[in-house]
Amino acid sequence: MSILNVEHLTHGFGERAIFNDVSFRLLKGEHIGLVGANGEGKSTFMNIITGKLQPDEGKVEWSKRVRVGYLDQHTVLDTGMTIRDVLRSAFSYLYEYEARLNEAYMEMTDADDYKMSALMEETGELQELLETHDFYIVDSKVEEVARALGITALGLDSDVTELSGGQRTKILLAKLLLEKPDILLLDEPTNYLDTEHIEWLRRYLNDYENAFILISHDIPFLNSVINLIYHMDNQTLTRYVGDYDKFQDIYAMKKAQTEAAYNRQQKEIADLKDFVARNKARVATRNMAMSRQKKLEKMEKIELTQEKPKPSFHFLSARTPGRYIFKTNDLLIGYDSPLTQPMDLEMQRGQKIAITGSNGIGKTTLLKSLLGLISPLEGKVEQGEFLEIGYFEQELSSAINKSCLHEIWDTFPYMNQAEVRACLAKSGLTTKHIESNVRVLSGGEQAKVRLCKLQNKESNVLILDEPTNHLDVDAKEELKRALQEYKGSILMVCHEPDFYDGLATDIWDFSGYSIRRD
Repeated sequence: MSILNVEHLTHGFGERAIFNDVSFRLLKGEHIGLVGANGEGKSTFMNIITGKLQPDEGKVEWSKRVRVGYLDQHTVLDTGMTIRDVLRSAFSYLYEYEARLNEAYMEMTDADDYKMSALMEETGELQELLETHDFYIVDSKVEEVARALGITALGLDSDVTELSGGQRTKILLAKLLLEKPDILLLDEPTNYLDTEHIEWLRRYLNDYENAFILISHDIPFLNSVINLIYHMDNQTLTRYVGDYDKFQDIYAMKKAQTEAAYNRQQKEIADLKDFVARNKARVATRNMAMSRQKKLEKMEKIELTQEKPKPSFHFLSARTPGRYIFKTNDLLIGYDSPLTQPMDLEMQRGQKIAITGSNGIGKTTLLKSLLGLISPLEGKVEQGEFLEIGYFEQELSSAINKSCLHEIWDTFPYMNQAEVRACLAKSGLTTKHIESNVRVLSGGEQAKVRLCKLQNKESNVLILDEPTNHLDVDAKEELKRALQEYKGSILMVCHEPDFYDGLATDIWDFSGYSIRRD
């Protein structure tokens, strides 16, 4: 049974085409991975099928009475709500049923026989709906999912406005899972989850009876939960049966076949053109030359897919720092209240450290405290000598309202325009990306702009807060290679073991210092 039909979808932003005559059909129970390089339009596709964006051309048609749940990268929560309020709002339709049930009971007090019969039938249906959807154990279901995703540690009565971006995303994910819609649309759901909670989500999706479409650059996670791949590439959408690894094998084979056919055709074209050039002027061979010319004109040309620019990262090294990068003495971090126990930490030159642990326990706050961006509640931080620090923040500043070109140019005014464009191109961005406003780019493209800044500034210490979030597979592989090659020290918050394995010299599990527990 088809849940969603997309026919002849065409869409773009200005001169930048995203989709060209794309069709798509989603069947009940399908578990789909939507893959493609940064900027190919995966999030735009989600926004179109959910009605947040109107396509330039084409039709999007959902089956009747289908409940759709969408986890968006950029969803915000209303101020004044508690975490419990947000999670319970997943059952708002059941509370409406309950309100109508109570209203119907009140109407029974002065109803005649005919109306009483109708009210009895209605209340029976409403009561059955409430029981079927476990309305009377809603609070225990909220507690169960909150505990599984590590939300209980944040305090269910906490105001959502006090939460970090990662914590908000986790709460929205929990709400979505509680809703149990007919189809889940998940855009990078693992970005802000630690290993334990990613494992829980993996089990949940494997047992999920309804359909879902998943955008993820976390390939081990993707492979473990999907059975179909839709590849978004060069304005098209292509279906592959199997997981991501199977898709890569088939895609590579098709690409090799197309290239071989292209090379054969180019040789044939060259031979035909040569024959025509040599024989069109001779009377005896003119007819044969004209025949070859007609064949050339009627030939359906094979076109090779334009290769996407792959990023090439290289971090410039500054002078060698002193032996110690930083030391802390009884460091207590937080804002209004402590997030941790007192900490005595030490990082030495040459270490590449990955900090792990659940969201909300203070990892980002630690980085900002070490950098001096936040004052400690107690204790002190002592930075080493001759430090040249490069800092990659987890989230882009919302205040940026300029093109990628000018964002980099303003940071490095001594560069000329050609040099700025070359730097952005090396980071994996096309000319159209370079000239676009930073705010309209995808999360992965924005990350590449920030990495462009970072790699063009000399440093001997890199402080990286979730650098892999939103990056596509090629960019993550290249970033890992560049960080392995980097001569300086690295302190990195990361939730992807596949990324820091073979890169980090030390792993710090921050859970041991945190006051908060899952």
